[in-house]
Amino acid sequence: MELLARDVTLLWIVLLRCLLLARTEEEVLMNTKMETSDLKWTTHSLGKPEWDEISGLDEENNSVRTYQICQSDGTVSHWLRSKLISRRAASQVYVELRFTMIECSSRSTPHRSCKETFNLYYYQSDTDDATESHPAWMENPYTKVDTVAADYLLRKGGERKFNVKTLRLGPLSKKGFYLAFQAQGACMALLSVRVFFKKCPVLVRSLSVFPETVPHALVQEAQGHCVANGNYKGDAPKMFCGEDGQWVGQLSTSCACQPGYESSDGDLRCKACPAGHFKSSMGPGVCAPCPQSSSAAEAGAAYCSCRLGFYRSPTDTPDMPCTRPPSAPRNIIPDVNDTSVTLEWSDPVDSGGRSDLSYAVECTLCPPPGASGGPPCGPCGDSVSYRPSQRGLVLRRATVWGLLPHTTYTFTVHALNGVSQYNSKGLASDSVNITTGRHVPVVVTGIRKSLTSESSATLQWPVPAQTHYNILEYQLRYCEKDRLPEEQSCRYKESDSNMVVLSDLRRATLYEVQVRARTMAGFSNFSRAYSFRTLPNEDDSSSPLLVTGVLIAVGMLLLITVISIAALCIRRQNRLKDPELNDKNGQYLMGQGVKVYIDPFTYEDPNEAVREFAKEIDVSFVKIEEVIGAGEFGEVCRGRLKIPGKKENYVAIKTLKGGYTDKQRRDFLAEASIMGQFQHPNIIHLEGIITSSCPVMIITEFMENGALDSFLRLNDGQFTPIQLVGMLRGIASGMKYLSEMSYVHRDLAARNILVNSNLVCKVSDFGLSRFLQENSSDPTYTSSLGGKIPIRWTAPEAIAFRKFTSASDVWSYGIVMWEVMSFGERPYWDMSNQDVINAIEQDYRLPPPPDCPTHLHQLMLDCWQKERTARPRFSAIVSALDKLIRNPASLKITAQEGAGLSHPLLDQRPPLPPSSCGSVGEWLRAIKMERYEENFLQAGFTSTELLDHVTTEDLLRMGITLAGHQKKILSSIQALRIQSKSPGSVHF
Repeated sequence: MELLARDVTLLWIVLLRCLLLARTEEEVLMNTKMETSDLKWTTHSLGKPEWDEISGLDEENNSVRTYQICQSDGTVSHWLRSKLISRRAASQVYVELRFTMIECSSRSTPHRSCKETFNLYYYQSDTDDATESHPAWMENPYTKVDTVAADYLLRKGGERKFNVKTLRLGPLSKKGFYLAFQAQGACMALLSVRVFFKKCPVLVRSLSVFPETVPHALVQEAQGHCVANGNYKGDAPKMFCGEDGQWVGQLSTSCACQPGYESSDGDLRCKACPAGHFKSSMGPGVCAPCPQSSSAAEAGAAYCSCRLGFYRSPTDTPDMPCTRPPSAPRNIIPDVNDTSVTLEWSDPVDSGGRSDLSYAVECTLCPPPGASGGPPCGPCGDSVSYRPSQRGLVLRRATVWGLLPHTTYTFTVHALNGVSQYNSKGLASDSVNITTGRHVPVVVTGIRKSLTSESSATLQWPVPAQTHYNILEYQLRYCEKDRLPEEQSCRYKESDSNMVVLSDLRRATLYEVQVRARTMAGFSNFSRAYSFRTLPNEDDSSSPLLVTGVLIAVGMLLLITVISIAALCIRRQNRLKDPELNDKNGQYLMGQGVKVYIDPFTYEDPNEAVREFAKEIDVSFVKIEEVIGAGEFGEVCRGRLKIPGKKENYVAIKTLKGGYTDKQRRDFLAEASIMGQFQHPNIIHLEGIITSSCPVMIITEFMENGALDSFLRLNDGQFTPIQLVGMLRGIASGMKYLSEMSYVHRDLAARNILVNSNLVCKVSDFGLSRFLQENSSDPTYTSSLGGKIPIRWTAPEAIAFRKFTSASDVWSYGIVMWEVMSFGERPYWDMSNQDVINAIEQDYRLPPPPDCPTHLHQLMLDCWQKERTARPRFSAIVSALDKLIRNPASLKITAQEGAGLSHPLLDQRPPLPPSSCGSVGEWLRAIKMERYEENFLQAGFTSTELLDHVTTEDLLRMGITLAGHQKKILSSIQALRIQSKSPGSVHF
């Protein structure tokens, strides 16, 4: 029952929101039905009868004041004028008339000039200055509203019906206006007159409030604000008020409830979080109960305060529970070994509810009992070292070295976590006292320098005699002495022998060095300090020898370089003379190291090409999730590829349908043999193939946004010119890579370019591509007779002679540029293939798309040069696009503004006018805007004849908000207007 009640409540909220959105308000300026005394309007007539004011009963039997007249002569005008009506905030008003009209044939004395209509006028004025003679009783200075005809006429014995007419008048610009009624031969009664204007009521929607708005245009923009305890990011909320007093269009808002408040009543208000709940961020989230060990005493809390004794660290988020410091570590067990000690301990009983527990060891040295005049207890100092470290210990173990012999120390182990700093009682710790052994390692003496350079020094010292333990290692401490005390820094280095090389020294710097030894009993004290200075040093006699050595080394290096260059030149010359020395398999261009594409169809066994260029993948590594399309050989799916040891990735999977022939299998895998040879960020990447199971599959990287042409059509007008140029630059870079591999694509088109989520474009679909003929200054590929050729994208020489080169790919790239800049428009529109061939032969070229930068269209024209040798190479195209990207201002010059184009252009194809189509739906499909068919029909545009006066405001009211789509629709309608003024068709 509770669920049912909640569902009913939600349903009522939704219905209420719909009613609020559709409701309109009217403000009445005058209503004669509400008058209780005489109206005393002004009448004017050149004869009898006149308008008579009488009392009558309305349809509800209420007493009302009416005017009536019954003329016998229709050649005389009889005027009736109201008092001044204040227009208030309205710029246009509505007049509702209730009247009755007697049928001419039913009148007792019918006459030839009898009429069943009357005229309505209005006159604007800033003051109530009308008199019986001013303004003049004629159409000018009055403004005519309409000739009002009766829908229902009174006749003898007929039903008594009254007429209701609502007329709009305006625009109004002065403070008030008069209404005037003119009768010329009518027999009628004016039962009531109601004057009002419409306004959009106060609207609360999506946490936004819009004030009462009076429209002053077809669509009036209204600025709103967020509801109480709400706020917005970016622009203030915006809505549109229609002239009919209804809110129209989509709500533009980013209002959201502030921290401590959540949306309620169907996004109509922001409600405070109840006590014990919180909401930490601004946005659509809901209030949540306070985390453990925290509370919120008042409503509207943005966070919950920690209870006494509990805390949050600076890195904790508000939705994390409050925690406390840990208790002390337990059971410290020391293991003393002469002058070193190993400490082990157990975890605290209470970790404080956190997982970031760590430990720190503190060493304290106190004077022996009974000593006087010595230093008080204090830290052990730098002579003590800790393994693995003194602080931040995760394991419950630490070793302390370098203690003094036969000395008592106190070791304290602290347990720490992220909130220990807030503990007013201090750190949780436990302590233990130990006394070191009696054996002391012998101190190192006699340090001397054996070799010094600008950045290094070699130091040696004699091995000290030991009586108890063998020396395990030496530790050397070296410090710079030329710096200020606060800038000095010491470094340490260990050595297994009595010699060490310091290689990270500064030039001409004085250093101080000390050495100590470590045995099983621990570290000894450091030796006395020894000082030395790095080179240059005027007193160092080794400087001349060093300079001489450097000169000899430089000379040897130059000699080796000359010999290597000579050997390389001789080898290159021999390779040019002897073709047998060239790379036999053609994998690399001679002397350049550039990889060359190998046609898999040149292999005697095509399976060998597959094995060489495509990696076999275990079918268990692939998981198919959904079918996203169909290819020539089978289905195309989206799935996941998880190779052990590598990150799981989304992939596209092409499958070979069952019942295939050996030839179909070879042709299917040939594309994998081609793709496997390419490695470039703008070429689709082959992950591998599956041939050991059914179905046979080709696995490639997954491109989230699909084919470029459909992606652009879906996002018409949504990308800037610099973004489009970036896409074109990526395609050109991929084609430059292919051309440098002596590879011709033959089917370059926007449908064969794939786009990923970062708008990176990659060339794909290598089904029509072939290897270029070798041993030719202009390598070409001749397709088999009767092969399919994409006429709209193909160069003229490739159509006529079936000669394909990288230059013919450049022609196709120009068409791709046009597709991109027109957001996926079909090249040459609805022209037939033969019309396209004829137009190109007559030197016609595609015109610039709307708002196309001049430099881009000129680059298209360069790609469409008739002579293929005159077309730019892909390397030049990439350079040209890079220059445009570096100079964005050049993209602001559109092709329509540019002048002096060197090639004749195909006449601008006018947008398809609606009149050339049988219905609104057919017209929208022709201009690729069929998604809006329902919008037009619901707005009342059911035939193409009604589209002549559609404006931008009408499109906004229909929910068509994309600027590119608005432009395409309005330009098509504009073509209809031009066609109606100057009939005829446009030809090229």
